[in-house]
Amino acid sequence: MNRESLPIQSVCVYCGSRPGRDPAHMEAGRALGKAIAESGLRLVYGGGTKGIMGAVASGVLSNGGQVTGIIPEFLVDMEATRHSLGQLDELIITPDMHTRKHRMFERADAFVALPGGIGTLEEIVEIMTWAQLGQHEKPMVFANINGFWDPMMELIRHMTGEGFVHTAHRVQPMVIDAIADIIPAILAHSADAGADRSGQESVISKM
Repeated sequence: MNRESLPIQSVCVYCGSRPGRDPAHMEAGRALGKAIAESGLRLVYGGGTKGIMGAVASGVLSNGGQVTGIIPEFLVDMEATRHSLGQLDELIITPDMHTRKHRMFERADAFVALPGGIGTLEEIVEIMTWAQLGQHEKPMVFANINGFWDPMMELIRHMTGEGFVHTAHRVQPMVIDAIADIIPAILAHSADAGADRSGQESVISKM
């Protein structure tokens, strides 16, 4: 697939730096990485080489794909090893978490949240917040492996019903159960929206 012809060229994946208790989560990470590589897309992620993060990166690299890891200096030895980081196509070390998240947004054309903890939740919720405020229209996906994100979806419905999610039409993440359906859904969403990436630099500069 010719990446130059695609409006979506990179996918940011948020996920746990631990494997979790359900083996399906690690399997999902590797499968998503493979799907990203086979679609000719670049993975943008938090740079960790352990847990689900490592599984996604491994899935991309072992299938000939390209990976950009973005990690703050203080997490290098906590979520990765310097040797394994050397295997990434591109490594960006930031001074802090805020810069890391800004760079990840800047480099990504779509966002996928695999299972993870508080950090994963915080990252995807911030992206949803920016969408609600009209700062971007990039596709957002919850990879709902074995119903992992069901409680989150119920909370969003509750907040919406209580009148706290204003401009709710802008906060419409896709909830997808099967890993094989994620990349096709992202590409279809982008095509339907007639994604126009122009002007993003001015948007990013305001964040």
